[in-house]
Amino acid sequence: MERHWPRPPVGGYTVDDLFTLPHLPPHTEMIDGSLVFAAPQNLFHSCTVSLLEHGLRASRPAEAKVVRDMTVILDRHNGPEPDISVVRAEADTGLDQDHFTAADVLLAVEVVSPDSEARDRNLKPGRYAAAGIPHFWLVEMAGSDDHPVVQVHELGQATGTYALTGIYHDRVKLTVPYPIDIDLTVIDEL
Repeated sequence: MERHWPRPPVGGYTVDDLFTLPHLPPHTEMIDGSLVFAAPQNLFHSCTVSLLEHGLRASRPAEAKVVRDMTVILDRHNGPEPDISVVRAEADTGLDQDHFTAADVLLAVEVVSPDSEARDRNLKPGRYAAAGIPHFWLVEMAGSDDHPVVQVHELGQATGTYALTGIYHDRVKLTVPYPIDIDLTVIDEL
């Protein structure tokens, strides 16, 4: 079977293309006008996303909604898909919705995978900050413990960049973007 891969236009793709190009694989992201295809995820990634999603939902206020694997349009050439986003509830337009805008997002969460290390650690935080997303979590596996470590970042109003506000190994207990308390050690129970 012959494959026909999409050829980018001069100047790169736009987020409009992300939603209109036929036959793109699930979870395709757009970073700087280029299409990025997701590799299959490992068990750590899957369990960690489930743990954090459940924990974020458990205490969310009515004004917030927790969503998984939804495109967030940052600008004309960037439409990443955070593993988890906490969005303003009023941004929910219905079950056929396929994206949110950066202005809708209160928190973006990326769980680092082998295929996405550089994007998750270096590229996406800068793009999220530039788009004004106030909170960002970068989550990685703790050495030999095989449980998640959550690095919490908050957007500096003066700098427009993220500042690390804490690193959480066993429990994430925060007051922003709303009161959150997640036991990270129960990942083995999922």
